[in-house]
Amino acid sequence: MPDPAGSFPHAEQVRAELTEVEAELARPELHSDVSRARRMGRRHAELAPVVRALDEYEALSGDLATAQELAGEDVSFAAEAEELTERLAALTDQLTRMLAPRDPHDSADALLEIKSGEGGEESALFAGDLLKMYTRYGERIGWSVQVLDDQPTDLGGHKSVTVAVQAGSGVAPELMPYGVLKFEGGVHRVQRVPVTESQGRIHTSAAGVLVMPDIEADELTINDDDLRIDVFRASGPGGQGVNTTDSAVRITHLPTGTVVSCQNQRSQLQNKDHAMRMLRARLVALAEEEEARSAAEARRSQVRTVDRSERIRTYNFPENRIADHRIGYKAHNLDAVLNGRLDELVAALAEADLHARLEAAGEQSAARVDG
Repeated sequence: MPDPAGSFPHAEQVRAELTEVEAELARPELHSDVSRARRMGRRHAELAPVVRALDEYEALSGDLATAQELAGEDVSFAAEAEELTERLAALTDQLTRMLAPRDPHDSADALLEIKSGEGGEESALFAGDLLKMYTRYGERIGWSVQVLDDQPTDLGGHKSVTVAVQAGSGVAPELMPYGVLKFEGGVHRVQRVPVTESQGRIHTSAAGVLVMPDIEADELTINDDDLRIDVFRASGPGGQGVNTTDSAVRITHLPTGTVVSCQNQRSQLQNKDHAMRMLRARLVALAEEEEARSAAEARRSQVRTVDRSERIRTYNFPENRIADHRIGYKAHNLDAVLNGRLDELVAALAEADLHARLEAAGEQSAARVDG
């Protein structure tokens, strides 16, 4: 019988991992560890469809071999062989996509940080528009969005806002928050008549987006001696009493100089928990940026940017146009996109990233053969 591992070298690794995950899920004590149980459940949801497709590939390959063997004796088997060949080609393409090298954090939740940039109050208002866009998109596909830290402006914008984006239990593996939102990192430029402008002139301003995987506490060990924790009085909205106690927390990671702060929660403990969550995400993102910078050009994604200062997208209000500069995507449905209809753009970015990963994997395979 044909061996799927011949066409898909990692097939047996995938089968073995699924067996391990299923054994882990069967352990009663696992479910006392909520975060690990959630990770195992998500990994099972990713692996099970791949193994089902591999099983189908193996069965179809066997049927095709039999039909081809009998085709010389019975013409009906020749027709069946042709049909099986078409089905196998489609399944091969599907499996190639499913088994393409991927980011290990694609199945994670995400932390999303949006900062106003050039443009003053107009930039802060645009940062608010971006937050609403992601929130509305998330609501449509089963995500929840929780504000961890916010520096609002008087007109309803945001100097800086950090939110946690979490997937509900029914979200498909390909729509997990980090796997989708990782393409949003970079500078988003807006061209429109500002709300604060009375002369009707079109201005250009920008906001920056940083996307990080939401890392559980048991996934990353941080030495307490590497931290400096300062408390201070919160300065913004946050409920009764928030501005009368030293509840805000600033954490500095001394080895990297990374600084995070949180002041939106009422208690110091809650703010510290959220700040540590933000710190874990930043440290993982920092490590990945360093790795990507030192990697060969062929290993870098053509879609996801390492440079946070790179302009990735323009939102042109007068023309109702959105343009993603990395993949040449343009559409005249800006109003719908800002209302959370990101599906077409998300699909285009994912497809471009898939092609980049497959191309990089092919180049690496060729290099190994040549070597």
